[in-house]
Amino acid sequence: MKDKLAADSVFETSCAQIISRREGLKLSAASILASLLPPVALTATRTASPRSTKLEEHTMAQMTATQQASAHAADKAAIRPFRVKFSEQDLVDLRKRIDATKWPEQETVADASQGVQLATIRKLARYWTTEYDWRVVEGKLNALPQFITEIDGLDIHFIHVRSKHEDALPLIVTHGWPGSVIELLKIIDPLTNPTAHGGNASDAFHLVIPSIPGFGFSGKPTTTGWDPARMAHAWVALMNRLGYSRFVAQGGDWGAMITDVMATQAPPELLGIHLNWVFAVPPDINAAAFTGMPAPEGLSADEKRAYEQLDVFYKKGLGYALEMANRPQTLYGIADSPVGLAAFLLDHDARSYELIARVFDGLHSGLTRDDVLDNITLYWLTNTAISSARIYWENKLPFFTPKGVVIPVAVTAFPDEVCTVPQSWAAQAYPKLMYYNKLDKGGHFAAWEQPHLFSQEVRAGFRPLRA
Repeated sequence: MKDKLAADSVFETSCAQIISRREGLKLSAASILASLLPPVALTATRTASPRSTKLEEHTMAQMTATQQASAHAADKAAIRPFRVKFSEQDLVDLRKRIDATKWPEQETVADASQGVQLATIRKLARYWTTEYDWRVVEGKLNALPQFITEIDGLDIHFIHVRSKHEDALPLIVTHGWPGSVIELLKIIDPLTNPTAHGGNASDAFHLVIPSIPGFGFSGKPTTTGWDPARMAHAWVALMNRLGYSRFVAQGGDWGAMITDVMATQAPPELLGIHLNWVFAVPPDINAAAFTGMPAPEGLSADEKRAYEQLDVFYKKGLGYALEMANRPQTLYGIADSPVGLAAFLLDHDARSYELIARVFDGLHSGLTRDDVLDNITLYWLTNTAISSARIYWENKLPFFTPKGVVIPVAVTAFPDEVCTVPQSWAAQAYPKLMYYNKLDKGGHFAAWEQPHLFSQEVRAGFRPLRA
């Protein structure tokens, strides 16, 4: 009978411990010791010599420290719900700063060859202070499942939308600069719920959209080392933490760089990638364009056009990237002036600027004035102008040439991209090229500008992996 009571006591102690852990309560050292030792031994320990008492105290202290360390590690790895909410004071301050802008004189040319035109940025500023409503996009973000989790010592923000369709393929999609998760909001429903957008249930994805470190709501690195390779490792860790042992990845701009680098790392979980910024320009072709040489002989029509795009970019469109790659900390002006920030973010490349600038003249090209200002306002409110710029400084990899990817790759070439890579170059760069398609419209911000086309391309690109 005594043995049965003792056994019952141990059983009850163990049950209490399990319940306590489930409820997130901290167990005392005495409770831990009670669960490890039978009742008789525990009684003997409590009446032992002073030396034994010290040993017990030391043991309990060690257990408490171990427990606390374990709990701390678990807290850091926890996936915590996240909501966006900026104060009204932040928004009032933003409008005051816009109104207080010290404007320069108008450009001395009739086009945008000197940069963002005064008339365009004045229209943007006027709309920003009088009609734009940040709370609308704040509501859109908060209607989505958003989370924060710590990976490699840094908080990572991400949107995670699971499809209702069985056998959906897990997909991580990464934005670029000067973008954010906002540029990817329009593709969430088409990819997770394809049957509502002309697709098939077999094309559905579970979607993960993280904010790059230093961007948006993710943490800002306080030490060097957060380059695309480290981010790629973090994305694999994130997908594993979410329970995805097999997944695919997609990216444009810096998102493409992170995705491409992840593919060179070739983690076993990664089945394949889709890119709309493609690292496939032959090194000799890239070097010739960088030095301003005429197009080499023997290029096809598509190859010659890609070369001409590169030539224009290297001669006239590289300024912002060079400044961020060399001296990102110098850009205090865009951290202090909303209008300065807006102009800097608008001036990514000539064709994108044309598409964006015309929306402030009443024309629509897939983007609206609110689309543009949602993204700029996010940069302002999160104060990430400089922290996001540092990715250029951290990166040491070429931005157009191949890096040796050997896993399956899908490519969509948009005509208004900085460089529309032809299929011949893509096939050389990616030996397992499973899909290539060149479209007749769409540019650098393809998911933002042409979400329907972009979603179709992502579905088609990954279809071979589902067979």
